[in-house]
Amino acid sequence: MDFSVIIPARYGSSRLPAKPLLPLHGRPLVLHVLERAQACGAKQVCVATDDQRIADVVAAAGGEVCMTRRDHNSGTDRLAEVVDQLALGEDEVVVNLQGDEPQMPSELIQQVASDMITHADASVTTLYQPIGDRETLFNPNAVKVVTDEQGYALYFSRAPIPWNRDTFSTPEQAEVELHLRHIGLYSYRVGFLRRYTAWSPSPLEQLESLEQLRVLWKGERIHLTEAVQDPGHGIDTAEDLEQAERNRPGGVDAR
Repeated sequence: MDFSVIIPARYGSSRLPAKPLLPLHGRPLVLHVLERAQACGAKQVCVATDDQRIADVVAAAGGEVCMTRRDHNSGTDRLAEVVDQLALGEDEVVVNLQGDEPQMPSELIQQVASDMITHADASVTTLYQPIGDRETLFNPNAVKVVTDEQGYALYFSRAPIPWNRDTFSTPEQAEVELHLRHIGLYSYRVGFLRRYTAWSPSPLEQLESLEQLRVLWKGERIHLTEAVQDPGHGIDTAEDLEQAERNRPGGVDAR
């Protein structure tokens, strides 16, 4: 497959400042993510950052770096700047691998890229997992998605969708079925990224704090497939980092 991977890695983080440089098993977090991307068979892997300290760490490890502006509102906007720097063509496929996903299997990076290549009518491809417990279903930090029968997204929400009116009035008795959790690994065509940056944030996006809703608001299509492996856990908080440190003796890549 012919695709590129871009890893947005900004220095500022409200919950975990300097996150890409924090040590995980003795190495900066961003280098674990870089290794995941380099193992997926992409033709090019680039870390997109706004901070010279992150750039220096990546370059010292032999990785490619693209310096970006500091004022981007999202990782998608940062990617749009990078595809112009790299002079990528309109139909080229790019995977957005967040810089705080050190456990993301390389197979899932390949999966979203392959899904984009085989779905010419999709502007975005991404992944889901079935939800099997009530705690996840009612957790607003776990984003839910509803699709049509062909796997195209109908809506994303932090709320438990679809709503089972017979059982959801009492969450402790809710029956979990047909519920899908969205996994935030994305693939795009370059032409879409350039369109995306011209759009203002949509009302639904602002309400739910989910930028993928801007895509649906504009009438473009997002295709999802079920993740072929568990994606592991991203690092959002100090507690997440501590958990990742405990999970694997000797390194985060073992499964």
